[in-house]
Amino acid sequence: MYNVSFPKMGIELMVNPVALSIGNFNIYWYGIIIGTGFLLALLFAVKSLKRYGISNDAFFDCVLFGLIGGIVGARLYYVIFRWDTYSQDIMQIFAIHNGGLAIYGGIIGGLGTACIVAKIKKVNIPAMLDIGGMGFLIGQGLGRWGNFFNQEAFGTPTTLPWGMVSENTGGVAVHPCFLYESLWCLLGFAVLFVISLKWRKFDGQMFLMYLVWYGLERMVVEGLRTDSLYLPFMGLRVSQILSAVLVIVGTALLVAGFVRVKKHGVSLGVDRIAEQTEEETTADSNEKQEKRFEKKNGEDDELRHEKNFDEDLSKLNPTVYGPPEMMNPVKSQDDTTENTEKEQTVDTEE
Repeated sequence: MYNVSFPKMGIELMVNPVALSIGNFNIYWYGIIIGTGFLLALLFAVKSLKRYGISNDAFFDCVLFGLIGGIVGARLYYVIFRWDTYSQDIMQIFAIHNGGLAIYGGIIGGLGTACIVAKIKKVNIPAMLDIGGMGFLIGQGLGRWGNFFNQEAFGTPTTLPWGMVSENTGGVAVHPCFLYESLWCLLGFAVLFVISLKWRKFDGQMFLMYLVWYGLERMVVEGLRTDSLYLPFMGLRVSQILSAVLVIVGTALLVAGFVRVKKHGVSLGVDRIAEQTEEETTADSNEKQEKRFEKKNGEDDELRHEKNFDEDLSKLNPTVYGPPEMMNPVKSQDDTTENTEKEQTVDTEE
């Protein structure tokens, strides 16, 4: 239980990291919040699949394996850069409920695994990443509140009105870094979602914008945190370096993408799928028309063949086969009926 306050705002809270206890088993708010963020991101993704031309079955396969890869990646990333701590007690590596998941490790592990599955399932990977990038912003925006309940991921001392105080801060007001990132990510989702509806020009655009958007914030906020992961023997913050790289690479790829669009026009996988479907539908329709035409021509040819055959037989032996008109009883009957009607008309006139 933590006594958390924002003194200059007059806010005081009692925060318990444990949401529910069943015997000796505890359910933590950290896990509940992370899970809620994941489910909301998944709901958004499912609603977006049709617009991005991705099938439900293939996407859920990517999500399932991506989730596993994300959890493993997030934990491994954190453990690797804190190995001096975890090497003393290996079993603590599995104590995820105590915190210690690095978001960049989760992104790398999750996206890497999902992309492998997408490649196997022949999914449009850049389009899938577009959905994933916006989904990450939802998950991160909510998930950061798990850090609040664990009273972690805060920053250096501050005199700002929203400075946060708790037992873990040593009774000193500090930057609530979890709050900064939460608000930035939720704002980023709103901005990118609007852009995706009106100004999305190529597959992968939204994911690259996500990298730039999140990278800019992380470069700044990471500099305020007191629990950063550092590169061994260099004293450099890992997340700041990685964020800077993502911003530079993401910006360069965005520029290249827009240049390509300017030269060749908008290029979206969902449009190509629609065009291909329309072409296939047109081809099927033309094929059916050709078959009907061939069938009709075949029937006409058969009738002409029968008529010519009857005429040939009559010419060979008129005594046996009779005149040509007798070879077709239906026609002969029609002719007889027509002649009878004519005779009756003549008698009437007389």
